[in-house]
Amino acid sequence: MLPNQLSADQFRSYPSEARQLATGNLELLRQLPLGFVPLLLQELIAYDWRFPAEQRELNAQFKYLSSLSGGQLRQLMAPFEQLRLTGDLERLDWAGSPGQFSERLTAHLWTTRQIEGFRTAAEGYIEKIRVAMPKDVPPVPRLGIVAIGQGVKQNRYPLFRRLRPHGVYYAHVEPRGGWQILREAVAARAAAHPVPYGHWYIDGGAGDAAPGAACVSWGALEPVRAMLLERVRKAMQAGIGSEALRTMLAQTDPGDLGLGGTALDRFRVSLFTEGSGTQIYSTTFVQWAAREALRRAQPVTLLARFAPRVREMSLGDLVTNPHAQPPPDPEGALIDADMGAYYTWLSLQRLSAADQSRFLVWFEEHGEALAIAPALKAGGVCDDRIDLHELLTRL
Repeated sequence: MLPNQLSADQFRSYPSEARQLATGNLELLRQLPLGFVPLLLQELIAYDWRFPAEQRELNAQFKYLSSLSGGQLRQLMAPFEQLRLTGDLERLDWAGSPGQFSERLTAHLWTTRQIEGFRTAAEGYIEKIRVAMPKDVPPVPRLGIVAIGQGVKQNRYPLFRRLRPHGVYYAHVEPRGGWQILREAVAARAAAHPVPYGHWYIDGGAGDAAPGAACVSWGALEPVRAMLLERVRKAMQAGIGSEALRTMLAQTDPGDLGLGGTALDRFRVSLFTEGSGTQIYSTTFVQWAAREALRRAQPVTLLARFAPRVREMSLGDLVTNPHAQPPPDPEGALIDADMGAYYTWLSLQRLSAADQSRFLVWFEEHGEALAIAPALKAGGVCDDRIDLHELLTRL
């Protein structure tokens, strides 16, 4: 089937809001090339459980495409129209199962050496959408907070090297009660600005809920992680290939792992099914969760707390031997978390109004911290004795 043959019946299996959006834009979808439209439908089919920011972006994307004249739309889609596709791809149920089509398309583009052309076309399209999309102004400057080094007694590793050129380094922070101060700051922002999925708390340990914030905790998701690793282990023992394994993970439903169908539950499952190493290392889990939360939900507040991960073993050994219990490695986790804090700041910079955002990273239970804010001089050093409450007021 080609896109110009699409009918409303092809969307009967879509959730209600996604089906309504698809049928309401049926004429537009019929004009899009086969190398593009299933990828748009892959985003659309999950519309009902997307975060509000994602729904707004998808709505804006349809609005932009619908605003183009026929000639403008053909020009925008020309790079995708020029892709050489096969009859096998045309015969797939790409409207009903766009995710499976996407996997097959990717493999085809690699084998036919068209992947670079496709990537260039996709980047050009994304840039045009970004320029045309209305800028989202957050109700309050975004704040990212990262706590690193839990469990470390002594440290000789130079922290915040990548972040120091962008903010102020504080060498004498009062650590007592610091974690509670950070949690209370997040709760206060959530109470003052009750934005749906606008405030997040991500913890690499057991985690305790932060009022008003969406919570993602490594410890709370232990049963989910264990069930998924058992599935992966059995699949590997059965000799399943990497592509089939990837498909199995992509098709995992929250209900298969004992979770509900909310946007947050689906997000939690995606951290393990789409991330690499998130199933094994808590530091990787926190870094990936923070990245995905910022990218997808675009919150105004994010609090991420790294905890000690297990000492490094190969991923294969840990999957095939689920009872292995390597000791924790707080010092190694601190190095991971230091880099994770930097990546979290980079993700924050990709959001709207990034020039007004604030960022704080703290060496937990120790006296080192680094803060980035418009009012703070980049590359500065502060030797004042200060607690985290006062430091937050300077942001």
